[in-house]
Amino acid sequence: MGYHNPPISWRELEARLSGTGVVPDGGDGPGFSRGRDPYLPPPVPAPEVTVPYAELHAHSNFSFLDGASSPEALVEEAVRLGLAALALTDHDGFGGTPRFAEAASEHGLRTIHGSELRLGLDPLAGSDPDPSGQHLLVLARDVEGYHRLCTAITEANLRGSQKGQPVYDLDELVDLGRGHWLVLTGCRKGARDAGAISQLTELFGRENVAVELTDQGHPHDSRRNDALAGLAQELRLPTVATGNVHAARPRDARLAHAFAAVRARRSLAEMEGWLTPVPFLRSGAEMAQLFRRYPGAVARSVEFAEQIAFDLRQAKPELPDQEVPAGHTPMTWLRELVRRGADRLYAHNRSEAEERLQRELAVIESKDFAGYFLIVHDIVAEARRRQILCQGRGSAANSAVCYALGITAVDSIFYRLPFERFLSASRDEEPDIDVDFDSERREEIIQWVYEMHGRRNAAQVANVISYRPRSAVRDMAKALGYSVGQQDAWSKQVDSWSRLAPEVDIPDSVRQLAEEAMRAPRHRGIHSGGMVLTKRPVGEVVPIERARMPGRTVV
Repeated sequence: MGYHNPPISWRELEARLSGTGVVPDGGDGPGFSRGRDPYLPPPVPAPEVTVPYAELHAHSNFSFLDGASSPEALVEEAVRLGLAALALTDHDGFGGTPRFAEAASEHGLRTIHGSELRLGLDPLAGSDPDPSGQHLLVLARDVEGYHRLCTAITEANLRGSQKGQPVYDLDELVDLGRGHWLVLTGCRKGARDAGAISQLTELFGRENVAVELTDQGHPHDSRRNDALAGLAQELRLPTVATGNVHAARPRDARLAHAFAAVRARRSLAEMEGWLTPVPFLRSGAEMAQLFRRYPGAVARSVEFAEQIAFDLRQAKPELPDQEVPAGHTPMTWLRELVRRGADRLYAHNRSEAEERLQRELAVIESKDFAGYFLIVHDIVAEARRRQILCQGRGSAANSAVCYALGITAVDSIFYRLPFERFLSASRDEEPDIDVDFDSERREEIIQWVYEMHGRRNAAQVANVISYRPRSAVRDMAKALGYSVGQQDAWSKQVDSWSRLAPEVDIPDSVRQLAEEAMRAPRHRGIHSGGMVLTKRPVGEVVPIERARMPGRTVV
């Protein structure tokens, strides 16, 4: 295979080579999910001459069926158009923000981080083509503003009784956001009249509110923008032009409409009258032409961007502090635990083991990872106390420290396993220690972690369930109005999770949309055991939300 492994699973490759046929992959469930590949930036030529403009209102496909393009595609198109900066403002969360920040960093594009909050949601309106409620578009002014916005979304999610149904408290939003957020009046579900805009200025302060002008080709856009510009002048507020973007390029409009139909549980034909032109990213020159009647509205987007753009890496969390016995620091306590384990496990070759252990501990101390090892040790110790079977695995088996702590059962000194495969002084990220627990009793350990660290400082990892060929065919056939029987018949022909084979007999219209939809996020699931612990509340680093399983919260 060398360096040219095909983009298919080993099982699928073996089945094809052996001629036994491809074993069905089980669909698109989380049990068959794969990790995200690192972003490899394609060459994107930028224009030599541009009209300065920053897009302050854009949705990716992490608005879950309310945006057609990936965060990476939005970044690439923004670079191609020569935009000065780009804001990602997905609904009620930051699911696409890491990808957005990674891609923008590779391309040298300035990033703005925000969210469009949905207020007053009707929990029974899940299939409504135009759900009720108001929108509040919030842009974080800096890292502290980002943490406060995460907190607001977390509290709303935990206040709501259902997954995906946040309940915001306006007074809480004001307490958290005043002076830390730039609030735009938003889309058609935002503040569009004098009373609503005046309320925003009273709540968040005139210096933190801007009147948003959008033009999406609707017949009444110009008249509405005239009215908004007049209100802005009357209330002494700045105007700013945005695209209210839901797709990177015009050609993504068909997929955006199909996603809207899936979200509303209707076909595209049934959505006629509800679907509107899909707004896409535009260049500064295009925006200047569209908003030429509103002096300063386009240029002001760049002024705002210069004030509020920041690198997401500034929000990187720290490990939680560990309680250690009096007179100890985390590092001295880790050394003591390792000494106790080594006295028991390496009694036969204590001097040889000591040299290896001290070398490993020196690297751990230089990287300030003592707390990380103590956390894993405490979890494993609690499982052993409860007589729950558990076992560390993977590259952690290369660590004599992990062996001495009882995390793994492999003596890396005896088997001459290199510690550097597990942790190297040249790497900045924490090492990867995977611990398997008895699946019948794993929930006990999960709930113990919640009890020890609290609901605000611990959360499980969410799986992003993306479209695979089978689910993409089913949903796109549904959007195109085909019967349930046809949807099932076509989806059952699919036996690969990575591509739609040419021999799969489905209509071209379904195939085209399904191929565009593949790998787009469909919804969130829950990881079987991955958990996040941070020094500051997890909900200030990334929003926490309820899982459908009782007693679980996820990020």
